[in-house]
Parts: sequence; structure tokens; C-alpha cells
Amino acid sequence: MGSEKRYVVLMCGEDTDYVRKKHGGYFGVFVRMLAEEGERWEVYTVARGEFPEEDKLSDYEGFVITGSCNDAYGNDPWIHQLINLIIKLNSINKKLLGICFGHQILGRALGGKVSRSPSGWDIGVRTITFSSSSLLPFSSLKLPSNLSIIECHRDEIRELPSKAEVIAWSEKTGIEMFRYGDHIMGIQGHPEYTKDILLHLIDRLTQRNFIIESFAVETKLKSRMWEPDKEAWQRLCTSFLKGRL
Repeated sequence: MGSEKRYVVLMCGEDTDYVRKKHGGYFGVFVRMLAEEGERWEVYTVARGEFPEEDKLSDYEGFVITGSCNDAYGNDPWIHQLINLIIKLNSINKKLLGICFGHQILGRALGGKVSRSPSGWDIGVRTITFSSSSLLPFSSLKLPSNLSIIECHRDEIRELPSKAEVIAWSEKTGIEMFRYGDHIMGIQGHPEYTKDILLHLIDRLTQRNFIIESFAVETKLKSRMWEPDKEAWQRLCTSFLKGRL
């Protein structure tokens, strides 16, 4: 048991009943994408104030920061606590992978700026483009220059922290991915999502009046026409998190 590599999911939102019943919660979704044999995965719901103990941080190989309904530029106490944790993890060079809100909060914690996107919601399956130079560290994965990913956000990183590099962009979002050193990576989209989770979230956003019915119908139709490149994203995320690049 002593040789087990330990990883943490820092949960920044709450599970819906649907995701809990169908996928074992968002923790289950991430574990299915990232976990491999001989690893131990733990979850801390930071949105409820649950954080790993500071003197235990060095015990973990890497940390994944999830999406959230909250704004990464917000000032909830747990958001400030999470920013402090990111700063600490960066100082000890721990692997950090941020997804959606996680991507944005990494940008903020490292000195960048996050705000509402001027172009509004981005929901559905979107193609993102890698810069040719940014693919070099991932050359062993033989990735194409474009990948499809599920998106569901209305905020974005507007300015990157210094020392960070844009890896990929889309027509709608200028900073779809970034790297900071060899140990931190942010992805605006959701490599972990399945299409049914996306359709479920579109329904939730409609019910809560975040998006209008006609937009929801159109987004669902478009989303059914395209498939995200889940296998490529899984290889990219696991390879980054586990230092295989």
C-alpha cells in the first residue's frame, strides 16, 4: 500500500441528482477519466470548505480542480482559501490540472484576470486549435492540431499570468488552454464530460433561466451532431498529470 500514488480532486461545485445516480457524482466522472491501477484518488469538496491539510500536501502526486457554478473572480471565503492553496501547491511544484472554473481560478491565483466573456455563453461541442509550438511537449501523444471538446461556460481568462503560455484557442475563446511551467495546466472545456451530462446541464440552465428555450433547443441539436475527442483528451490529461510528457 505504501507504493500507491495518491491524487486529489478538489470539488468546486455540488453534484446534481442526475450525475450522482448516473455517474457516481462528478468525482466518479473524473476518476473514470484519470485513474489508473495502483493509484488512490481522494476528493475534497472545497466549495463546502473541505480542504486537504497543509502538512499532507507533499503526500500527493497531483491535484485536479473541477468546474463550478460559482465565478472564479468571486470573493467567497472558500475561493480565497483555494487561491491560497494553489499558490502553496505552485511553490512546491505539484502537478495541477484545472478544468473550466478550475482553469480560470488557476489563472487568477497565478496573477491573471478572469471575467464574463464578452461573447456570452459557450455551450456545446467546440473545436479548439493548438498552436504548433505548444504541441511540442505533447509530441509523444501524436495529437492532431484540432480537438473537439464539450464546453459549458460564460466566464473566461481575459489575461494570462506572466510566465504562462497559451496552448490552444477557439473562435469564441482566446485562452482555451494554458500551461505554467511544467506542472500546471488549465483547460477551459470539459474533457471529462459525456454528452448526456451536457444535455442535462442545458436543461438545468434553461430551468434556472440562465439561457432561453430557443437557444437551448438549438444548442442540443448542434451538440448531437458532433462528438468530443474523449480518448485524446484522456491521454492528454493523464499524461500531463502523471508526468509522462
